Amino acid sequence: MLQTLRSAMRISDLRRRIVFTLWMFLVFRVGTHIPVPGIDTTRIEQLFQGGSLLGLLDLFSGGAFKAFSVFAMSITPYINASIIMQLLTVVIPHFERLQKEGVEGRKKLTQYTRYGTVILALIQAYGMSYAMRTAVISPTFGSITLIALSLTAGTAFLMWLGEMITERGIGNGISLIIFAGIVSRLPSGLGSLWAYLTAGTINILNVALLAVVALVVIAAVVWMQEGQRRIPVQYAKRVKGRRYYGGQTTHLPIRVNTAGVIPVIFSTSLLAFPVTIAQFIDHPVAQRIAGLFDFSGWLYVATNAVLIVLFTYFYTAIQFNPMNVANDLKKWGGFIPGIRPGRPTAEYINKVLNRVTLAGALFLAFIAAVLPTLVQNLTGVGAVYFGGTALLIVVGVALETMKQIETHLVMRHYQGFLK
Repeated sequence: MLQTLRSAMRISDLRRRIVFTLWMFLVFRVGTHIPVPGIDTTRIEQLFQGGSLLGLLDLFSGGAFKAFSVFAMSITPYINASIIMQLLTVVIPHFERLQKEGVEGRKKLTQYTRYGTVILALIQAYGMSYAMRTAVISPTFGSITLIALSLTAGTAFLMWLGEMITERGIGNGISLIIFAGIVSRLPSGLGSLWAYLTAGTINILNVALLAVVALVVIAAVVWMQEGQRRIPVQYAKRVKGRRYYGGQTTHLPIRVNTAGVIPVIFSTSLLAFPVTIAQFIDHPVAQRIAGLFDFSGWLYVATNAVLIVLFTYFYTAIQFNPMNVANDLKKWGGFIPGIRPGRPTAEYINKVLNRVTLAGALFLAFIAAVLPTLVQNLTGVGAVYFGGTALLIVVGVALETMKQIETHLVMRHYQGFLK
């Protein structure tokens, strides 16, 4: 791998992209330490004691939420706006036409997504600022508005930062920002483990068991992320002039986890909203809601698992259209052996997709919703927020980034990472 890295750094374009991405990571980390004006950070730190869902949100923001910096909301509003825009392309004909117009249509949809991000960020920022008014030094309307605008500007800047990484760096910028935030919390998590170990709260066997579980989970995530169901496809021979075209046999790959980590992020964001608001409202009903949806409670685990399964099927249906695939196969003279072209092919692909997606959805639900609670009960290690969700995101983003680096290396006849 060291030889591969040296070979990659010899390519000027790839080296420039990697260095640019690293510089953007540095900018992101600096921004997580810039607090918004008028906030009592001591009061906010008290809210993160006890291992609640707020710690998981702080993990995704790279510690910015706990410090209540300008990046406290992270890139979550952009993710929600992107998902909403994808939903609208299904139900609104105008957006569907824009999606089919090619590059120019996608540019307009991207612009709408940016506007939606700012609107959602402003609403969420006002809600957070008002909910945390007990931590505001001077809780006036002007102070809350200033805090909300600072948080919105931070999210907008992260959105721009992610787009710059995608355009001029390596990998998907938005995913890499979340990746950088999670990885940056790893030293803090290891420090907490060491503190528990030295204090006698846990022993070396607990730490060893945690390490073994982490390695098994990483291997399982890689296996599922790369897993696919290959449907054989045969292309009929065609004659053009004096040449024969087609006649070869290939396959149609259907990934086990077509939706990626989007269902996990969307489910976590959806469940975080009512719990986060309830954390800052001094009312018995609000406190009961926060207790019911505790991060390690059975109701939160069950609801999160169900939502992940539903969102996996929903997002897969948006990303993969069996009818379009069947029409494309018919257009180019391809067919699945034993299946008639057209609608029968679409129905067969849809049946295979549903079965494969079920395995991927159950795996995501287990890793993200059930596994953290099981690991905490088995190892006795609590209040360390490097669980299944974080591993899913880190491994998934790392694999996608490595594939992009591999593509650059293969084009220049270098041996890559994924030999």
